[in-house]
Amino acid sequence: MDLSEMNHLPQTLRGELRFKEPMARHVTWRAGGAAARAYVPADLDDLAAFLRATRIDEPLLFVGLGSNLLVRDGGFDGTVVFLHAALGRLTFAEGGLIYAEAGVASPKVARFAANHDLAGAEFLAGIPGTVGGALAMNAGCYGGETWAIVDRALMLDRRGHLHERRAEDFEIGYRHVGLREASDEMFAAAWFRLPAGDGALSRARIRELLEKRIASQPLALPNAGSVFRNPPDDHAARLIEAAGLKGLRIGGAQVSARHANFIVNPQRQATAADIEALIEKVQAGVREKFGIELVREVRIVGEQR
Repeated sequence: MDLSEMNHLPQTLRGELRFKEPMARHVTWRAGGAAARAYVPADLDDLAAFLRATRIDEPLLFVGLGSNLLVRDGGFDGTVVFLHAALGRLTFAEGGLIYAEAGVASPKVARFAANHDLAGAEFLAGIPGTVGGALAMNAGCYGGETWAIVDRALMLDRRGHLHERRAEDFEIGYRHVGLREASDEMFAAAWFRLPAGDGALSRARIRELLEKRIASQPLALPNAGSVFRNPPDDHAARLIEAAGLKGLRIGGAQVSARHANFIVNPQRQATAADIEALIEKVQAGVREKFGIELVREVRIVGEQR
């Protein structure tokens, strides 16, 4: 697909279309192949126009901060849409709700709420992605989960139309969210409902969570956050360490010596294949030792080289 192959545009696109975009620049593992095409929309209206102009069968991948994503070394034969720079509106809405677009970093929502004396969003400071990703997987940490504070979501369908959806329209579970009726809609924004609180206490709680995160996670090294979901009544990191897999290496990828549920790329020399092989090795080791199947949190897309 190129601009000449797009359907008739309802308006002139204002974003930037790129070709052969190296995805290692856009995922926090700093590894992986290139996207055949990439689009950086100017804003939500421009993104909707882009979707209307794009063939309905064009493979699309929406990317925020790339903190939960691995693109295989053969690349992604479709169009990646970068949301972080474009969908960044964060403001108050009617009824005292916080409105945040999908490209807003989750920690920014936590700080915004605290600075306006609202409580309950502090945990978002510990989530290294965007609002869109947090909505899509019901991201959570330190006792909080995204959908516990969502009033409603703004969805954008494949034809560029916007829809408001209530929480009851979704199946919401542990690190999983999906519309009850099959749909091609993506998260464009959300309205968060939070109770009144004490801003100073919220900011102190955010500092406490960030200090805990810095102390326990390998944040100085390229990583994608937690690789696996926690099994019921257990922790993936405990199982991985107990299986003797902490520190295990394949190529340039390593199970973190600081937190076993993290895979790091310490020298920035790991291939996507190294990381994927290490994920599978960890799953096999825990399965063999404990009979437990670890489920990935991270998304893997694209083709093998």
